[in-house]
Amino acid sequence: MIVVAGPCVIENDEILESIAKSLAPLAQNPQIDFYFKSSFDKANRTSLESFRGPGLEKGLESLAKIKKKFGYKLLTDIHETHQAKLAASVVDILQIPAFLCRQTDLIVEAAKTKAIVNIKKGQFMNPSDMKYSVLKAVKTRGGKEATFEESQKLGICLTERGSSFGYGNLVVDMRSLVIMREFAPVIFDATHAVQMPGGMGGKSGGDSKFAPILAKAASAVGIDGLFAETHISPKDALSDGPNMLKIDELLNLVQKILEIAAVSKS
Repeated sequence: MIVVAGPCVIENDEILESIAKSLAPLAQNPQIDFYFKSSFDKANRTSLESFRGPGLEKGLESLAKIKKKFGYKLLTDIHETHQAKLAASVVDILQIPAFLCRQTDLIVEAAKTKAIVNIKKGQFMNPSDMKYSVLKAVKTRGGKEATFEESQKLGICLTERGSSFGYGNLVVDMRSLVIMREFAPVIFDATHAVQMPGGMGGKSGGDSKFAPILAKAASAVGIDGLFAETHISPKDALSDGPNMLKIDELLNLVQKILEIAAVSKS
């Protein structure tokens, strides 16, 4: 089971290191393929005044320190084509944000690097149409078809994070996990799935108590990984605090996910 966890955005090195240290049990679990996640820039914040992060160069320096100190594999997202090569020199997974999942040049540049490419399904996308986003990466890496086996071999995966449901809300259709898994390994993003876009007047809200419920349901359906953002103090986080899990909640949830996955596979 892939587990991707960490704070939404790099706030400072002290907080980043504290969270990384707390997630050591995930990295030490032989049942888990762990990736530490944080963003150097949140380029799609609702408001111009919202905190975005330290930027590309300083953010990658912070992530490199985490890799050196803890030995973790890393994930970060990119928003512009010029960021792909530099980010891939530090991190192991380049993530294409949900709002950019159709951006051909961004996917192609990410696929030209050695990093795994994780494409988040847009809140506005039909799950079956994500096949074409996968194909952009597959063909860039010399493949021909978007199948689970081909994508897995070439290091390409998808992440489900919910679909727009009216205004300011998301809903998760569990059928999408089955549909998308036909053409790529699928990770379930439990914390962004409970986000309420624009729900706090100029910034997104959320309700984290539903994240474990959705994660357990997704595990029962069948997923290849779990994505969850966490923080030492979610209420004080500078981005996505309302839908983050506390660290102890995340550690307990991952154990339950592994148990459910084992039963589901058997």
